[in-house]
Amino acid sequence: MNKKKHARGFSLIEVLVGLFLVAVAVLGLAELFLAAVANNLKADRVANATFLAQQQIDWLRGFTADELMAYAGTTIESRDEVLDLNVDGTNDYRRITDIRMDQGTFQVRISVYSPEKFGINPSVLLANPDLHPPRALITTIITR
Repeated sequence: MNKKKHARGFSLIEVLVGLFLVAVAVLGLAELFLAAVANNLKADRVANATFLAQQQIDWLRGFTADELMAYAGTTIESRDEVLDLNVDGTNDYRRITDIRMDQGTFQVRISVYSPEKFGINPSVLLANPDLHPPRALITTIITR
C-alpha cells in the first residue's frame, strides 16, 4: 500500500492564521464604516444648521425698512429661538439673530448652535465664538 507524502487540506495553524487575517480585515472595515456614519451625521447637522441660518436671512430680506428697524430694536433674547425640526418634542437647534443698523444698512449675523449650547446666555455665545463655535454662521448686509 502506497501512502502519499503530502496530505490534502489545511492544518489547524493555517486555518487559525487565515481566520485571524480575515478578522483583522473585517474589524478594519467596521471601524471605517463607523467613522463614515459619524462623519455623515456631523455633515447632516451642519447642513441643517446652514439651512436654518439661510432661511432666517431669506425671511429678513422680505422685511421693509421699518420692519427691519423694529426687529433690530428688540432684545437679543427675543431673537433667540430654540427649534424642534422634526416635531418629536426634542429641541434640535438654537438660532440667534444678531442685527445692527448702521447708516441705512442692516448688518445681520445668524448663528445656529447644537443642543449642548441651550443653557448658555445668548450674549455670551455671540461674544465668545472661539469658546462656543456655532454649527453654522452666516453674515450678510441688508440695505433698504
